[in-house]
Parts: sequence; C-alpha cells; structure tokens
Amino acid sequence: MLTTEDKALLARKGITEGQIEAQLQTFRKGFPFLRLKAAASLDNGILALSPEDCRRYEDVWNAYKAEGKAVTKFVPASGAASRMFKDMFEFLDAAYDAPETDFEKAFFAGIRRFAFFEDLDAACRKNEGAGVESLMEAGQYKKVVANMLRPEGLNYGQLPKGLLKFHRYAEGARTPVEEHLVEAALYAASQGKAEVHFTVSAEHKALFKALVEEKLPVYEKKFGVELHVTFSEQKPSTDTLAATMDNEPFRVDGKLLFRPGGHGALIENLNDLQADVVFVKNIDNVVPDRLKADTVTYKQVLAGVLVDLQRRAFSYLRKLDSGDYGHADIEEIIRFVQQNLCCRREDVKDLEDAELVIYLRKKLNRPMRVCGVVKNVGEPGGGPFLAYNQDGTVSLQILESSQIDTGNPEYVAMFKDGTHFNPVDLVCALKDYKGGKFNLPDYVDRNTGFISYKSKNGKELKALELPGLWNGAMSDWNTVFVEVPLDTFNPVKTVNDLLREQHQ
Repeated sequence: MLTTEDKALLARKGITEGQIEAQLQTFRKGFPFLRLKAAASLDNGILALSPEDCRRYEDVWNAYKAEGKAVTKFVPASGAASRMFKDMFEFLDAAYDAPETDFEKAFFAGIRRFAFFEDLDAACRKNEGAGVESLMEAGQYKKVVANMLRPEGLNYGQLPKGLLKFHRYAEGARTPVEEHLVEAALYAASQGKAEVHFTVSAEHKALFKALVEEKLPVYEKKFGVELHVTFSEQKPSTDTLAATMDNEPFRVDGKLLFRPGGHGALIENLNDLQADVVFVKNIDNVVPDRLKADTVTYKQVLAGVLVDLQRRAFSYLRKLDSGDYGHADIEEIIRFVQQNLCCRREDVKDLEDAELVIYLRKKLNRPMRVCGVVKNVGEPGGGPFLAYNQDGTVSLQILESSQIDTGNPEYVAMFKDGTHFNPVDLVCALKDYKGGKFNLPDYVDRNTGFISYKSKNGKELKALELPGLWNGAMSDWNTVFVEVPLDTFNPVKTVNDLLREQHQ
C-alpha cells in the first residue's frame, strides 16, 4: 500500500503508481531470457568493408554533412571513476605497506608516465611535504595513493572518468571530455559547427561546465570549428524502485528507496536531442591525437553506411506511399529488409499483399543504427547476435551476458565463442522519412532489463536495471553491424590501462 508521502514522492519524480506496480511484478516474475538464433559473424550479419567501400562511405558522409544536417555527438559521462581505482582502494586497505600484487607494482613502476603525475606530485608536496618519488623511497606508498584518490588530494576516487587527466601533450594534459571535443571537430562537424552532448551527474555538472568553458576556445581555434556543448542528467522519472528479498517495496526510515535505472535511462536523454544523426561513444574510449586517424575514418565510414541505408529505406517508404509499385518492387524491398537490414521473417512470402506492405512499412520506418564491432579479445561486455523478437522476426541485437540463459549450453557456447565484441561505437538516425522525430521510448523492449542484488544499511535488496541503452532500449531499431579495426577500441577500465602504449 502506498502512503500519502509515497504518492507525493512519486509525483515529484514523475513516476506513476502503475509503473511501481509493474516494477514490483517484474521483481516477482523476473525477466525472460532472450531466444537466440546465432552469434553474428562476418558471414552472418557483420559487414567487412574493403578500402574502396570505406572511401565511398566517407564521401557519402561528407556529402550528407555538406547539406547542413543536424549532427550530434552523444557521450554518456556520468559514471564515477571509483571502479577504475578498485585495486588501489584495496591497496589502501591492505595490511601491507609496500606494493605486492602485479597490479600495484605496475602502477608504481609506471607512475611518472601517468598524465596526472605532475598534479599528484604537487598534491603530495602540499599535503605531505614531499614529492611522489621521495615518498616512495621512504616506503610511504599509501600516502601517494591517498593523495590520488581522496578529496584532500586529486579526489580521483570520486570524480567521473571524464574529468581525469588521461593523455599528455606538449601543451598540457587532456581529459576524456577534451578528447571527445576534438573527435567531434574531426568527424561530426557540419558546416563548421559541431554539437556535443554529455550526460552527467548533478553533483559534477558544475565541474564539467567549468572545464568546457575553460577549454572550448582552445579547441575551437585549433580546429577552426565552432563547438556547441550541452549537458543533461538522468531523469528522476527513470529511477527504479528497490525491493526487499520478498519483492515488497524497500524502505529506509519508512520512505521508498529509489535507485538510478542504469544507462538504459539515457534513451530519454537521447530522445530529447533534435539531431538527424547522433554518434554514441563511451567516455573512456579515447586515444591521443597521434592514434585518432582510424577512429575518425571509421566513424565517418559508419555514418556513411547509415546515411546510405537510410536513403534507400526512405525511397522504399515513399514508393509504398505512392501506391505505384509492382511485384518486382515488393521483392526488392523484401531483399533489402532481409539482406541489408538483416531482419528476417520465415513466413514473409505467405503474407497477403496488404499484410506484407504493412509489415515492410513497419520494419522500414523505425530508428536505425550502424554499430562498429571489433574482433573479440576477451573484454567483458556485450556481443553482436541474431535474436528472436517479440513478433517472431529475427534481427541483429547487442546482448549482455545477463540476457542469456546460462542453463542453455548452446547459448553459452554462442556467447563464449562469438567472434566479435561490441565496443559501444554507434551512429544513429533518429528521424523518419517525413522529417519527423521518432519517439525512442516506443522502440524499447521492456522485457530486456535485469535484476541485480545490492545492500543498503546492511540489508539485502533487489535493484532493477532498465533495458540497456544499446541493448534492449534499442531493440526495435534497424541494426547493422560493421567490423572496425581493434585500434578504434581503447577503453580505460582500470588506472593501469592508462600505461598502455595507446594512451601514452
């Protein structure tokens, strides 16, 4: 039963009582696993492009931009960097004082190579009266780490990844936020202007804004591009109710406990953009300028593939609207949907003409995304699959391990032996063939979230994760996979990843 106070809280968040009941039902029933057809591969759902193809698609993209289309680069940047420093937090709590694990030894051996070294050295001198190397020589390793992680030092343990210094340049170190601004200038600028949108947490928004205001003139002058940067936060209406282990509302001091719904909540933020085409890329997947060439090339290639496919889809939709089509035209459209958009339906040839046109129109007239995928090198995360949809069709999807029935050996083998990996490298088309905006929440598969187990004040609870942004939140989009070089994927999951050659 909801109290008057509960209802007032729901009203403030913009959450209905019906949503709460649906969430509690989900806790009770759980989410169904997805039914899989196969892991996508180069001969089954993933395009491998020749150098000639790449040049052609780059030209397509550059011609599209020249038309003055609205292009935005969308970067989820709200996550704190605490997981990046997990090993170093453990070192602070360890019973020993000098580095013992391989990770700890690598961190201290390479400490001068971090782009934030000079800042850390200054913090140590201010707080400890000695620099990093003097403290290490004296065996005071934990003081060095404390000055990196804690508020009295750099506070890197609490800041978002986007604000940490990743790469060193002659003119000074750059954060991921700055690297994304540079990327936007290089491949997302249309008629001399580039739009960049960061999703951030409320507590760090002022820091992001201050950094952008300080650095924007530098990069606008360097690249001759006018950069327009905007920010948004996850909406309170996308928070999800926490539940007890008995599937009742979890309360703290009598009040309902809500939790952020995960990155799937950002489909609402993406939906608020007015762009024709949106690039989506994670905040930590950036490289220094010397390695940006492949990233820039393949971002433009992916965008060219998207624009090319969208134009064909639009032309078919207009033909269906006109009524001026014959059997051969319908056959051509079926081939396009099945082969180019990789959306298949076994009984498509058995449909009556009117049903067939309705089906084809529905599949053509929806948001579209082209996703770069890289060869699988054992990174944790999602992969490209052919999966069954609610309507019985089979289409390309990006799946996480939580969506797969681990009790099914065939599915486990598909996931384990998959040849490719999703590095979150998407280019999205958000408008229909009449120029109107798709309402993106209409294309979410609500059955693709997952339940995780957490605790609050020492009590266990169930948490509800919304369908992931590039998983179930984009389930009913047209999806195409294109193989891109592995060197376009350089995430920073741990602080020591910054010591890899690609980040030096």
